Amino acid sequence: MNDQEVGEYWNRNAPAWTTLARAGYDVYRNHLNTPAFFELLPPVAGLVGLDIGCGEGYNTRLLAQQGAHVKALDIAPAFVEAAQQAEAAEPLGIQYQMGSAAALPFEAAAFDFATSFMCLMDVPNPPLALQEAFRVLRPGGFLQFSISHPCFTTPHRRNLRDAQGQPYAVEVGGYFEYQHGQPEEWMFHAAPAQEQARHAPFQVPVFNLTMSQWVNAIVAAGFTLEALQEPCPTEEQMARHPFLRKARVVPYFLHFRCRKPL
Repeated sequence: MNDQEVGEYWNRNAPAWTTLARAGYDVYRNHLNTPAFFELLPPVAGLVGLDIGCGEGYNTRLLAQQGAHVKALDIAPAFVEAAQQAEAAEPLGIQYQMGSAAALPFEAAAFDFATSFMCLMDVPNPPLALQEAFRVLRPGGFLQFSISHPCFTTPHRRNLRDAQGQPYAVEVGGYFEYQHGQPEEWMFHAAPAQEQARHAPFQVPVFNLTMSQWVNAIVAAGFTLEALQEPCPTEEQMARHPFLRKARVVPYFLHFRCRKPL
C-alpha cells in the first residue's frame, strides 16, 4: 500500500473522525495522550514548527496557542479542509496544506522543531518519514512524536478482565508479524451508542514496527534520541475519566523526542 492509498482511507475517515473528536469522544487524546505530550515538549514560543499529519488540527492549534509559528500538513484533503475552517473561525496564524510525511514539501533546514501526533505508525514507510523530518529541521532542532505503543498494539490483542469486569492484563501476540497496510476497523468507544450508529467504523491501514525498528530508524535518520515517555493515567485522571483505566494496565502510547545534532 502506498501513501496515496493510505490517504484515501483517511479521507474517508475524516468527516466522522472530525465530528466525533470535536464532540469530545476522543477521550484518550484529550485527557491522557495530548496532555502528556505537551508536558514532555520543550518551550516552543517564538519557534517555527511543522506539525506532520495534523488531522483536523486539534493539536496544531494547541502548539500555536503556546506561541509557536506553525505550518501543518496532512495527506487527507477532508482533514485539511476541516483544519482550515477552524483556522478561519479562530485565526492563530497556522498555515495548513496537503502533503505526505514521506515527501515533505519544504526546503531543508526550514523549521526549528517538528511534531507528529499519532501519525507516523500509520504511514507505509516510517523510516522515510523520519528522514524527511530530519531534512527539514535546522541543526539543533527537535522532532517529538507519539505513536501507538508497538509492544501492545499487535496483530493479536485481547483485554483480560476480572470477575467484576475490570481490566487487569492484555494478551498480545504476533509482535513480529508485520502488517502490510491491512485495514483495521474501530471507533471511539467513548461515544454513545447512538453516535456510533450514525457513522461507519474508521478503517485504518496498519503498518506495525517493533520497538527496535523504531529506535533504529530514528538513529539511522541521523537523530539523537533525547527522551522517551509512556503516558500513564493518574488516579485523579481516572477519577475524572474512568474510561482511561485500561491505559493503566499497559501503556497505550509511546512518545519520542529526538534532536538533530548541531
